[in-house]
Amino acid sequence: MNTSKNRWIKKVAVLGSGIMGSRIALHLANAGIPSLLLDIVPKELTPDEEKKGLTLQSKEVRNRIVNQSLTNAIKSNPSPVYSQKFVSRIETGNFEDDMHKIKDCDWIVEAVVERIDIKKTIFDQVEKHRKPGSIISSNTSGIPIHLMAEGRSEDFRRHFLGTHFFNPPRYLPLLEIIPTPHTDPEIVDFFMHWGDRYLGKTTVLCKDTPAFIANRVGVFGIMAIFHAVRDMGLTVEEIDKLTGPVLGRPKSATFRTADVVGLDTLIHVANGLYQALPHDEQRELFRLPDFIQKMQQNNWLGDKTGQGFYKKIKNPDGSSTILSLDLNTLEYKEQKKAKFPTLEQTKNIDQLSDRYRVLIEGQDKAGEFYRRSFAALFSYVAHRIPEISDEIYRIDAAMRAGFGWEHGPFEIWDALGISKGIELTRSQGYTLPEWVTQLPAKGIEKFYQTTSGTQQYIDINTHQYTNRPDLKGIIILDHRRSTSTLWSNSECAVIDLGDGILNIEFRSKMNTLGSGVLAGINKGIELAEKSFRGVVISNQGTNFSVGANLMMVYMMAVEQEYDELNFAIKYFQDTVMRLRYSHIPVVVAPHGMTLGGGCELVLHADAVQAAAETYMGLVEFGVGVIPGGGGTKELTRRSALRYIKDDIELNVLRENFYKIATAKVATSATEAFEFGYLIEGRDRISLNKNRLISDAKNLAISLADAGYTMPTRDKFKVLGRTALGMFAVGIHQMVEGGYATEYEAHMANKLAYVMAGGDLSEPTLVSEQYLLDLEREAFLHLCTQRKTLERIHHMLNTGKPLRN
Repeated sequence: MNTSKNRWIKKVAVLGSGIMGSRIALHLANAGIPSLLLDIVPKELTPDEEKKGLTLQSKEVRNRIVNQSLTNAIKSNPSPVYSQKFVSRIETGNFEDDMHKIKDCDWIVEAVVERIDIKKTIFDQVEKHRKPGSIISSNTSGIPIHLMAEGRSEDFRRHFLGTHFFNPPRYLPLLEIIPTPHTDPEIVDFFMHWGDRYLGKTTVLCKDTPAFIANRVGVFGIMAIFHAVRDMGLTVEEIDKLTGPVLGRPKSATFRTADVVGLDTLIHVANGLYQALPHDEQRELFRLPDFIQKMQQNNWLGDKTGQGFYKKIKNPDGSSTILSLDLNTLEYKEQKKAKFPTLEQTKNIDQLSDRYRVLIEGQDKAGEFYRRSFAALFSYVAHRIPEISDEIYRIDAAMRAGFGWEHGPFEIWDALGISKGIELTRSQGYTLPEWVTQLPAKGIEKFYQTTSGTQQYIDINTHQYTNRPDLKGIIILDHRRSTSTLWSNSECAVIDLGDGILNIEFRSKMNTLGSGVLAGINKGIELAEKSFRGVVISNQGTNFSVGANLMMVYMMAVEQEYDELNFAIKYFQDTVMRLRYSHIPVVVAPHGMTLGGGCELVLHADAVQAAAETYMGLVEFGVGVIPGGGGTKELTRRSALRYIKDDIELNVLRENFYKIATAKVATSATEAFEFGYLIEGRDRISLNKNRLISDAKNLAISLADAGYTMPTRDKFKVLGRTALGMFAVGIHQMVEGGYATEYEAHMANKLAYVMAGGDLSEPTLVSEQYLLDLEREAFLHLCTQRKTLERIHHMLNTGKPLRN
């Protein structure tokens, strides 16, 4: 964790344990960094404390606020911590008794309430106790950073800056870095690097302007929609349909996001921006519409108050209905399905960048909305250069990392072309600064271009393309595809990453694993064995892979094409075995959902470089089959490799059996190690998903440099009837206890037969192929069963598992 001057962050003090402070401490724990979490001392006892005979001097009382905040954070869903065992990396205390402990900390981050007087009081204490040279920062989102540094010592001011995390810190990668005029540039450079490498963040350098970058642009976009919705006669659910995944944005879109974040938070930021921006050309959009003011008066603030733009009600039959708010009457009503002809036209356009032009040309309300929204956005971000950033890429990076946009504003504009964006913006009555309008006359039609696999941005001062410094050392497949693709089909591509390493990239829908992907994996390994040093299997889709092509399996099973289905399963099995037994190292780099067949690829890698946010598991039971692509075989084999003595054997095997039978999914890469899907000492984690492929490439190179040799095909022990007896008892108990249906018991017995190695009279050494044949036979049998077909059909239609 060092820079050229060997700066290290070994321990952090987090001052303030509210929603942000506690979650910052937990994310530091995720990164392996111990922290001291402090908060205020309570001023009075609770009734429970009085009953216990405690006093205001009792340690339990004095640390009640900080401990309760941390407990609440740990219990929140989704979990802010990769593994519960990491919580022990946090020490709690209070400002009065424990502030002196910050002398042992290398970084002190303040995350108390958004009042400058309170923050200054905290910093008075920090000045007394910090060691010289320690970094101090504020996590404020609304108070100018330079104001908090006023009156401080020179050493304090040189080491002070803003470090603005986005909530929740585990899941939103943005970390805005805001120096003051007094901040030592070396500290800024250190934090830009350290936040990226050691906290897994997209670090974005910001100017000390109101709301910095992401909230300035993001809240503007939301407020612009709040003002447009009634002008255009659109409903809450229609806006959420128009501003969600079709635009490459989260499913929660606009109004659902406001409910989750809390309308009070949004109001606070909007009011602050209205006050702080007297010269902003679109300042009036930050003024609250009347319906927002009424919602605030009614305390309809979203999820935290039980209702906001949406409200969930219970029906007499026990089911729930979600109502939406009519913004004209402020009454809740049943939602109406939002449909627009323009959106129908985009259904078959998979490439997001190709979708924008269709959206703005729509002749319905959707088209009108997109023209108005894009024009307002383009005008706004163009005018923010150089106010909030000198470089366009910082705005795009902030919106992607902080608000979950797939494309930032200038990237959206690029998809239309600069001239088209200028024309659109002016047609809607918005102005643009001269630096943009000059570009087409100079023959510049794109804000970005890619040269030799490197993305460049247009410098607004020189009008020259310049390499993006934030992408140094990061591999982006989109930037390499046109020049470095060695082989491809419609579902897969083999791309040269340089230095003798190939990347096999999935391109199928949801990255499902069909014959095209399997052909690509085999081709990539073949090419690497001839002329390269190693292979990485990874992609930059939303998820690594959701598993095998379920529709293909369903159609073959329904048509009773069992020979073809048998061939398809064997092709998958042969492919994962080719992956394991090749002459070059194969590194699999999963991220996001890595389910079923995706998990089976991971299980057969020479090494794994996993993104921290990897959700991995063998989930085939949910669709009525067992893992048929080597997953059942591999967990059985791994059980055998873990055997130490006879009394351990059955326990280890039972543990892996239940992982499959309950479709257990690890909710982080850390948990995947705990589940045994990843292997300690061999596999690695990348906290920064942007660096995943670069890290995987380096891992493949290190394996090659170490003199990689193909593994030998050793036999391993299966337990036969001993294991079958244990499984039979467990399955019976699951059914009797109401935890499994009769059909699930049938499936479990098929799984048990494979993991026992069949009806063998005694423990026996077997080959991997022996178990693969048993696995395939069980998979095929289950595909002949009506209840399995019902499960597959239900999953294809609803996306949810059926228990029958």
